[in-house]
Amino acid sequence: MLENLDTNIYLLVFSSIVIISYFFNSYSKKSGIPAVLMLIGLGIIINIIVGGWDEKFNSLLKLLGTVGLILIVLEAALDLKLLKEKIGVIIKSLLVSVVGLGGTAYISALFLSFVVSDFSLTQAFLLTIPLSILSSAIILPSISSLKEHKREFMIYESTFSDIVGIISFYGVLGFVGSSDPENILPETFRDLFFTVIISIIISYILIYIFQKLKGHAKLFLLISVLLVLYSLGKMMHLSSLIIILIFGLVLNNYRLFFKGVLREFVLEDRVEKILDDFRLVTVESAFVVRTFFFILFGWSIVFSDLLSFKVVGIGIVLLIIIYLVRSLVLFVFNGTYKLEKITPELFLAPRGLITILLFYSIPVEHIPDIGLFRGILLFVILFSCLIMTWSLIKEKKKIETNEVVGEEEIDSENMGEECVEEN
Repeated sequence: MLENLDTNIYLLVFSSIVIISYFFNSYSKKSGIPAVLMLIGLGIIINIIVGGWDEKFNSLLKLLGTVGLILIVLEAALDLKLLKEKIGVIIKSLLVSVVGLGGTAYISALFLSFVVSDFSLTQAFLLTIPLSILSSAIILPSISSLKEHKREFMIYESTFSDIVGIISFYGVLGFVGSSDPENILPETFRDLFFTVIISIIISYILIYIFQKLKGHAKLFLLISVLLVLYSLGKMMHLSSLIIILIFGLVLNNYRLFFKGVLREFVLEDRVEKILDDFRLVTVESAFVVRTFFFILFGWSIVFSDLLSFKVVGIGIVLLIIIYLVRSLVLFVFNGTYKLEKITPELFLAPRGLITILLFYSIPVEHIPDIGLFRGILLFVILFSCLIMTWSLIKEKKKIETNEVVGEEEIDSENMGEECVEEN
């Protein structure tokens, strides 16, 4: 069917999808329903109309997911300011993401290794680590209506969750496939250390070079250079996402990194211009890539994988573990036992792009039943997104109600003052 379409039809479809996605984003801000969920729904509709998923799009889905992941991490890094007054929230969000991810992955792995035959605890970690990672691709575009401190915390936490989760996953994957598993942990930390050092050096060089370039195409040139560095890092088995994260942090906090003698090598007005333009290009590019990725993902959903009591049963237990661990972690690190103090953050725990990418990175020989685990993956992703949707809608109504009450109190105070003046 798709092969017979005219080129103009493709242009019409692709352009229409971008326009629809824009209105989804606008509606998301008003309703609280994540735009990603609407994009997945659009993909499901396409699946029904076209008549199933076309396997030839698998490589495109993976490519879009990888590029989207890079852009999302870069977008998040360009929003993070490393200021002294932010140290508290940075440390807190890092601890919450590490403890939450580790606790969720471990308890879930114990459960899966118990209920699924021929599934070792180590193999179970390959599935439960992706399922324990917060999706910044879904969270970041959906939290604009939250209060400033809650939004800031979620930005940091979801970003750290992405990084820590990816490093942990590939560490476990290397352990499972290694002939010398005892050296995996030292090698992982060694590679992480060298990646951080190399990333900082590369960031200094790129900023110095690009501030001197002239022309209108240098921003996409910079993105292309970062994609090349990411690909080379993956080939060398380095934590490539660290390169992207650190470059974004250095660029966005260049005054912190270019101090002393290094201050002479940076032209502030040019770097500020690059930063503003690069942030805009990154946001726009991430929007387009995210749009097509989640539509393709919705199109790829096989509903037969969900039509199993075992899938539903395991999926429900995993969701309970996810939110139970998250509630305990948030209670501890917020120093409170009151539920209203940790909402809506408790329910802002969707699984998405990274979960999908890492799942499809697991070698088939380590998954005893691909249909079962694909169904579990879909179940957890869809229902964690629905729970987040419910929470955001509820929070939005609460904020609107408080605003109305506040306005009424101000009006009553003004009326009282007018009455006093008349008297």
